[in-house]
Order: sequence, then C-alpha cells, then structure tokens
Amino acid sequence: MNETTTANTVRPNRLYVMKQITLHVQPASWQNEYSGGDDCCLIVVTGGSGKLTVGGTGFHLEKGKCFLLAPAEAAGMKADADGLSFYRMTFAVWETAEIGSYKALSEAPPCHGDMQCQPFSQCIDYVEAIYRLRDAEDEMTAFDRHVRFQELLRFLFLQHSSVQAGGNIRKAVEQSIEQLGERYQDSWTVDQLAAAAHMTRWHYTRTFKEITGLNPLDYLNGMRIDRAKQLLLMTDDRLFDISHHVGFSNEYYFSRRFKQTVGISPGQYRRNHREGIRVFAPFLEDFLVALGITPVLQCSHALWGKQEYLGLQHVPVFDLAADTIEDMSGREPDFIILDGGMERWLSPDRWGRLAPTYNMLHRGEDWRSTLRTLADLLGRKGSVPDVIAKYEQKAGEARAALGRSVRGKTVACLRFSALGSSLYAGPEHGYTGPVLYKDLGLEPHPLVRQLTGESRKANITPEWLSRLDADHLFITFDKRHSSYEGEERKVLDSAEWRALPAVRNRHVYEVDFLTWMNYGVLSHSQKIDDVLRVLA
Repeated sequence: MNETTTANTVRPNRLYVMKQITLHVQPASWQNEYSGGDDCCLIVVTGGSGKLTVGGTGFHLEKGKCFLLAPAEAAGMKADADGLSFYRMTFAVWETAEIGSYKALSEAPPCHGDMQCQPFSQCIDYVEAIYRLRDAEDEMTAFDRHVRFQELLRFLFLQHSSVQAGGNIRKAVEQSIEQLGERYQDSWTVDQLAAAAHMTRWHYTRTFKEITGLNPLDYLNGMRIDRAKQLLLMTDDRLFDISHHVGFSNEYYFSRRFKQTVGISPGQYRRNHREGIRVFAPFLEDFLVALGITPVLQCSHALWGKQEYLGLQHVPVFDLAADTIEDMSGREPDFIILDGGMERWLSPDRWGRLAPTYNMLHRGEDWRSTLRTLADLLGRKGSVPDVIAKYEQKAGEARAALGRSVRGKTVACLRFSALGSSLYAGPEHGYTGPVLYKDLGLEPHPLVRQLTGESRKANITPEWLSRLDADHLFITFDKRHSSYEGEERKVLDSAEWRALPAVRNRHVYEVDFLTWMNYGVLSHSQKIDDVLRVLA
C-alpha cells in the first residue's frame, strides 16, 4: 500500500515577547531621554499630562494616550505642571526562521507611533493585569502574563487595522444608514445591522456614532418619528395606523417615544399645525413673532415692563408679578410653551391644567436650535431658513461696517442692579457676547475673558470696575432688586465709574433691558441696530 504525505509549508510567524513592565509616577517638570535600543517600547498614559518628542516631532500626552516606539527609535519625555503617570513596556519581536527556531528582528510591528486604544477602560484592564503578574515565577502564571500581553497587542493592532481600512468601514456603515432610510419600517437590531456591514457590533456602533452623532437605534427611531410627523400633517390616519406604518408595533409605545422626542403628544402636534392656534409663550414671544405668529398674550414684569421692541401693542399683557391663571378668563390659549428658566414664576404642572404645555429646555446662546424647535412644534419649519438667512446677512453687513470704524477698540457690556454690577461674557456665552464679539467681530476688553471664564457673566467689584478701561461700554439696569426708584443707578455716582475712559469720553451707551437681556433672534437683530447707531 502506497502512502502519500502532503507537506504544508507554514509561513514565518511573528512572536512578541515582553521583557519588562514598569509603572512611573513622575512629578511636575520631570523629563527623561530614552535611547532607542533593540526592543519596542509601549507607553500607556494613565494620568497627568506632558509631551513626547520622537524624531523632532512632539506629541501631547494625557490620560488615555498610547504610543508605540519602534526599535532604535529614540524619544524624550517631559511632564507638565500636573505631573505624568504612565506604564512603560518593552518587548522584542521574534520571527520563525525555520520550524522550531526563531530569530530576533530589529524592525517595527505592523503599526507604531500614536496608537488608537479605545475604549481605554479595556486597554487599562489588560495593562493592569500584566503589571500584577510581572513577578510571576511559576510557568502557568508567566504564561497567563504572556497571553494578556498578546491580547493587549491584538487589541491595539486591530484598531490600527480598522483605522487603515477606515474608508471601507465608513463606506459600509454609510451604506447601512442608507438602507435604514429605505427600510426604517423593518424590525432591526444592532447585531443585524453590524452583521450586514460585515463588522463587529462595537466597531459598527462606534463608526455609526462618528457619522451621525447617535447610536443606531436612536437614529432609527428618530427617522421613524420624523416620518410620523409628516404623516400626521399629510393624512387623517389614526395614530394606530401611523405607528405601525413607521415601524412601531405598539401605538402606546409610539406615543410615548414621540412625546419623549418631540416634547408633545402626536395628537397635540397635529392640532398645533392648524391655522389660528392660540399660543402663550412667556418671554419666548420673540421667536413667535420671528416665525410670523402673534401670541394670544404677551408677558410683562412690573419692574422690567414688556418687550416693546416686538411691537405687540395690541396684544393683551400678562403681568408675571401680579396676574394669575384666573386673570386669563376669556383669553385661554390652546397651547402653552414655558421656558425652563421661568419655573420660579410659572409652574408647568399648574399651567398644564389650563392647556397642553411644553416645558422648553431653553438652549440660550443656541437661538437657532430654539427657533427650529418652536417652528417644529407650531408648524412653521418652512420659515426658519429665511429668518436665519436674514439675520446672518444683517450681521455680516454690520460687521463689515463696524470693522472700519472700531478697529483696535475694546468693548464691554455691564448690567447694574441694587445688588451689584455684572460684566457679561465673551463670544461664546451670555445674552450679549455672541452678538457683540462673534457676529459683529468687536474686540472684548481683556477683563471680559479674565473675569467671566466659561460663565455667562461675572460679578465685578468696584476695584475690578476701576480697571475696566474699555473704549466703549454698553450698560443696562435691572430694577428687580431696587427698594426705591433709581437705586440700581447709584454706581454712576461712584469715583471708580466717573474715572473710566469710556465715561470721560462719553462712550457709554444705555440700552433697553429686555431687548439686551434676551436670546431671541429679533432681540439680537435690535442689538445690532443699537450698536450700529452709536459705533458705525
């Protein structure tokens, strides 16, 4: 009997052998130079911050960063003021020369340099396990350490492979998103979506969120809700039929998800889009008027007055300080929108008994998002692009005009009350900063950023006020805390105030309180007019 032997050639295989792992907790300003040897070096940062310099290129180090140095690659490390904590692992790369023998290589692994290591919690689990087993003497514990180290490298190398093939992965997920748009009614799970894209659930979810900003099922439900909105307005179909058509198997679950997403029930959404809805939106009237909606009532305050700039003289007034729900007899709204910041005056639970009520989480500086939300609630989404475009055109033209007249001059905005003085923040925060410093391009006085930081405003003491040598000052007065008429203006008689350059040069401009202490698009437009009138 003849025997046939089939020989399979085994391709050379690399083996990574860890030699040493050390934990370093270094103080501020520590620095060291590592000369490149025959081994690779993996650095995993666990705390503090610093800098790694490799071949003349600097890399920022902070918690969650990993860096792999190839053999013979020298590097310098330096800690910042908060110190630097990191693990350092050295390892050799071996390759099979022939069956049963290995030779050492002095070349880099498949990837090196600044490494992806997310989620970092998984990375640090591997590293800490290896560190705990560093002094292993028995064979099984040493083997366990070896296995953990291979798992760590596999974790890092797989992410590198994903980054290298990122274009293909991204394209696969984008195609998956298109498929969801076509088949949003189907019953989907994340595992099904990932399998269809030929990748792991973790990689699929991470890439999906990078593209859309949402997790897959949240994105899918958002698509279903958006389609349900269209059907609510285009048809008279029952909620049962609409919910099943868009992919919800249960009408009550659909209604709950709709309210969680939109803020009101599907039925109320449909009712709000009919003509002639009567809306009460205290101190959000600016947005209503911008959308072409006249509120059934306008809000007022005994000390502040009402928003005169809106031109709602014919609209009845509701005084926050004096009127109650009972005073609305005969003027009941169909729908109430409350600003989340108004709860001290208007309880959502109580007003909800008068009419369906939407309690808005006011986005403040992001007035465009507020405008879009209200437009969606009230059936005016088509008006939004025009409103925003008109504002941006006006701001752009004003910015160009002011650039010629106030170049190099500094500006600040102050609010005075009987309780003290407030300085309003820079380009990103507050009622005034985004308009003055971002939209109009004016230069904030250095104290604006120094004192306010990430806050919308900061209390400013007489000592700091004396240092506010801005070229131009916009001021407004809050009467709410005054016990007698004019108390909030006492600061104007102080020596610190009278000595300011803007005061001496008559470059102080008093502006309307409710116009400037407001986030509405029409309010911002009026601020632009006020600035142009005195500075252009």
